[in-house]
Amino acid sequence: MKNRLIFCIGLFLLLTAFTADRPMITIFMIGDSTMADKNLTGGNPERGWGQMLPGFFTDGIRVENHAVNGRSSKSFIDEGRWDKVLSQIKKGDYVFIQFGHNDEKPDAKRHTDPGTTFDANLRRFVNETRAKGGIPVLFNSIVRRNYAPVADLAKIDAAVDAAVIQDDVRADALSGDSSVQVKSERLIDTHGDYLKSPLAVARELDVPFVDMNKLTRELVESLGPEASKKLFMWVEPNKVPAMPKGRKDNTHLNIYGARVVAGLAVDAIAEAVPALAPYVRHYDFVVAKDGSGDFFTVQEAINAVPDFRKNVRTTILVRKGVYKEKLIVPACKINIALIGEEGAVLEYDGYASRPNLLGEQMSTSGSASCYIYAPDFYAESITFANTAGPVGQAVACFVSADRAYFKECRFLGFQDTLYTYGKGCRQYYEDCYIEGTVDFIFGWSMAVFNRCHIHSVGDGYVTAPSTDNGQKYGYVFYDCKLTAADGVRNVYLSRPWRPYGQAVFIRCNMGRHILPVGWHNWGKKENEKTAFFAEYQSFGEGANPDARATFSHQLPNLKDYELEAVLAGDDGWNPVKNGNVLLNVKR
Repeated sequence: MKNRLIFCIGLFLLLTAFTADRPMITIFMIGDSTMADKNLTGGNPERGWGQMLPGFFTDGIRVENHAVNGRSSKSFIDEGRWDKVLSQIKKGDYVFIQFGHNDEKPDAKRHTDPGTTFDANLRRFVNETRAKGGIPVLFNSIVRRNYAPVADLAKIDAAVDAAVIQDDVRADALSGDSSVQVKSERLIDTHGDYLKSPLAVARELDVPFVDMNKLTRELVESLGPEASKKLFMWVEPNKVPAMPKGRKDNTHLNIYGARVVAGLAVDAIAEAVPALAPYVRHYDFVVAKDGSGDFFTVQEAINAVPDFRKNVRTTILVRKGVYKEKLIVPACKINIALIGEEGAVLEYDGYASRPNLLGEQMSTSGSASCYIYAPDFYAESITFANTAGPVGQAVACFVSADRAYFKECRFLGFQDTLYTYGKGCRQYYEDCYIEGTVDFIFGWSMAVFNRCHIHSVGDGYVTAPSTDNGQKYGYVFYDCKLTAADGVRNVYLSRPWRPYGQAVFIRCNMGRHILPVGWHNWGKKENEKTAFFAEYQSFGEGANPDARATFSHQLPNLKDYELEAVLAGDDGWNPVKNGNVLLNVKR
């Protein structure tokens, strides 16, 4: 238990160490329910487009969504919500302003008039934002999916208002009555002059303006009366616990609709505010624990990737959070790029001797937190962790995929952390952090570690290659840094798990924890004749070529060990030069 606690504390410190003093731009969002974050209780599928917006910006942008259901520009001010936002704005921050849906309502607590009171509130938001050094951006309202006669709007609005309750779980309520029949193939506007005020104030005060109504109207009209329902809260009865009687809502967006609208919005924002354009990003899927993505788990996103999607990457953003799940990337999910926000952790706590559901031991292979079988897998800024602690073999990441590329990833565990399992497979690790105790990098694959940080948290062996006889390369480490926790003093560079194991360290900085002898034969003298262990220009306190094991080698040059040549294979794969660009490989 103590070791587990130490591991968790260390993981927290590692993940937070990189956030200090990093400049951050905040986007404050103020508006109504079409923009707001939604309660996730009962599997509620409703989302505001602002709730999904963080998945479209890089880590340099923080989105704080203060939009609230049922609020108008007037009630947002009167309830003190604007003062709260205003107090937090600092120079260089942005304020995204979108009101109108509820300003239209006759309710005296919310109603404003376009051209007078509505415009005055928008001017206040703009001027007070600028006074704090912030940058205001005005938006008008998204469209209602209204193909009904205008005469039916009072009935629709009454249903919408009845549905809006404080915690945003509108169980059993309808926004738009099922008796309302489609009478038009074109959308009928419901906002009137409330769409004009944001544009008028933007022109008057020289403020960036995003025409959300135009964007969403074109989207909904392109889909037509039936297909456009998939954007909105049309829910069949007995499908969602939060609304057992179902819902027919033409105002509020579901998960899919909010993601689509946010994607349209962010591109329009980049055009209206060029300074934000470098921060914009688009992914096929987003995973987020807070409901701001397409899925809550990484496995759900992997499962959604089309099988054998060729010649293009399917990109998946994993937003910040700890995802405790046993992840499998099957062989049919080729060409995936898994990109993590800072603080994205995939973890599990299996270990070899732990009983499975049938009462058998998991085994080393069965203990892994993550399994990768699909070729051309790419991961960036993801932490792969096994949190079982010092309980024997406990794999964080099991890689049986050719042309697998890991960039700035972390692999955390104790014994057997990283299992390079695939025979004949090529793997490339760039600027990664890998830690463990015994054999914490092990397996059959050809693997290059470039500028990686290899950290021993206990005495043991850094690598245990099981390279097949006749395979040209095993493990090759270029320009890596080998460090150790306090008190760790007895670490070998490698021992051969199988007789022909290969490990080569090139220009690596070795800490004093590396034993002078450097290499171990796994207690089998015969392994010294078949294993190939070598170094080139090692340096640091742990570099001791004169004292190394007699069966190891000091390379006179890098002939045949040029960085770009080791992984070339028959297809010329060169991640060093080409990054994660896909090869045109026939399958």
